[in-house]
Amino acid sequence: MDFPKILFNKEGFKFSAISKNNYKLEFTIENKNIILSQIIDFSLIKLIYDLNADIYEKVNLEKINDNEAIITLVMKHLFEDIGLPQRFSFFNMKKTYENKKIIFEGETIMTHIPEGMPENAELLPMKKIICTCNIITPHKIEYEFNICFDNNLLIPDFLQKMMGVIINKIFKRVKQFIENLRL
Repeated sequence: MDFPKILFNKEGFKFSAISKNNYKLEFTIENKNIILSQIIDFSLIKLIYDLNADIYEKVNLEKINDNEAIITLVMKHLFEDIGLPQRFSFFNMKKTYENKKIIFEGETIMTHIPEGMPENAELLPMKKIICTCNIITPHKIEYEFNICFDNNLLIPDFLQKMMGVIINKIFKRVKQFIENLRL
């Protein structure tokens, strides 16, 4: 595969393969009724998953402080029919501020498996996940999610496109929810 490659570009969402096992999602959220930077915190991360109960079986967000949390996500067994294992993510997420940007950076916790994981579920090996929220105006933010999986994870081409569709579905719901907020 030649890189970068756009895997999904629809309805304001662009999902690309940047390099082997490295993906980027880009979209913009705008709401003239609220100051968006004031709602960008770990509760927004939890909202992402709460709005997608058809994709996630379990979500746990353990806030360490205002700038750090431990997040556990168990995906529903979406690809059982094609023999792929159920996956979960377990990572430490840190929030920083930098020049009109709010950045969430997460790394997989490899030292242990969290309690309550389904039998035979496997850790989704992510090297790093970075969400950069570029504050364009108080009411408009450009989001860029970079997800870098472990190089040993084999992601077939057909699965990359399915990932794009699922990720689009997840963030489209969040975008619609936030753009329709009236505070």
